Amino acid sequence: MKTWVKILLFCVVCTTFIGCDRVTKQLAKDHLMNNPPKSYFHNTFVLEYAENTGAALSFGDNLPQAASFWLLAILPLFVMIALFIYVVKQINNFTWFKLFGLTLILAGGLGNIIDRIIYDRHVTDFMNLGIGDFRTGIFNVADVCITAGVIALFIAYNSRNKGLIRPDNVEEAS
Repeated sequence: MKTWVKILLFCVVCTTFIGCDRVTKQLAKDHLMNNPPKSYFHNTFVLEYAENTGAALSFGDNLPQAASFWLLAILPLFVMIALFIYVVKQINNFTWFKLFGLTLILAGGLGNIIDRIIYDRHVTDFMNLGIGDFRTGIFNVADVCITAGVIALFIAYNSRNKGLIRPDNVEEAS
């Protein structure tokens, strides 16, 4: 496949996941803010509105506003720009699976950075999973993208080392 087509697909898929994140966060604001949590499957899946000014699990929530903005919005934005440039330059060296993992990480990172910049460091979270007292923190679609992307990269690297996934640019022997 031509390089420009791969780059276009990469950008379209990334934009689609960012769009899904934006839509679900707006739905959470419209339907969950100032309302009690909604529980499903015997409290296994809970929808509950929260705003997070820290990183994962509110890490860094108590940072001064200026430090929080630079450490949790601007610095990660530069990391995401660097990741985008890396992917575009190396796109022909990635398997489709690895490229998808990188796309998820970029989309998730940008989804949360958009919230931090637009809403003064506040990221909208609204999902919670668990059984009884064993629960995740409250998270959003961008967080799911990042986590799924990291898992995909982990699988891609481990599978490649075991010969389960071959690079796209390697021809099969006849």
